[in-house]
Amino acid sequence: MEWSPRPGGVLLVETARKAGLDTAISGALAPWRKARAVHDPGKILLDVALAVALGGDCLADAGMLRAEPAVFGPVASDPTVSRLIDTLAASGPKALNAIRTARAEVRERVWKLAKDSSPDATGQVIVYLDGVLVLAHSDKQDAAATWKKSFGHHPLMGFVDHGSGDTGEPVAALLRPGTRAATPPSITSKPPDSPWPSCRRSTGVDAGR
Repeated sequence: MEWSPRPGGVLLVETARKAGLDTAISGALAPWRKARAVHDPGKILLDVALAVALGGDCLADAGMLRAEPAVFGPVASDPTVSRLIDTLAASGPKALNAIRTARAEVRERVWKLAKDSSPDATGQVIVYLDGVLVLAHSDKQDAAATWKKSFGHHPLMGFVDHGSGDTGEPVAALLRPGTRAATPPSITSKPPDSPWPSCRRSTGVDAGR
């Protein structure tokens, strides 16, 4: 049986649309749209995120969305996706800050709509930090032997606590080599500056969960 991303994909697409994430990302990346370009950079980046959420692990997995145009709309070709990622990477902090600002605005809007159910309803946001091993099946940048005797990366993830009845909300990821420790003191003593602009409220930090 051929696998289709349609059921979960519809939920993700509609969530992004209702939250305004699609228009926010498109607006943030408008400066990187070339004249006469067919595909919107924001839509391309959102498609990559959707592909990852649906189980993809490389840029080429955006092809699964291309197979469902009724759900995901027009999806850029693999070379177009790769060129955009290269362009954004070359822009460095400028592109990263634009994306983070858009995410922060959308998160703030969604939390306001959630009212008493939002994670900041008490005036405090609790962020849990935890290292997550990501295996690499070939030699890649910063891939290394991990403390579990595997090979790959060890990013530090930040999750906003939604209470005992809900799952955590991922808000940040700090890319790190596989050799890094799970919770180094320099990270857990205070929220690091770079990963946290996507969460605008004051935070309390708990290493591990």
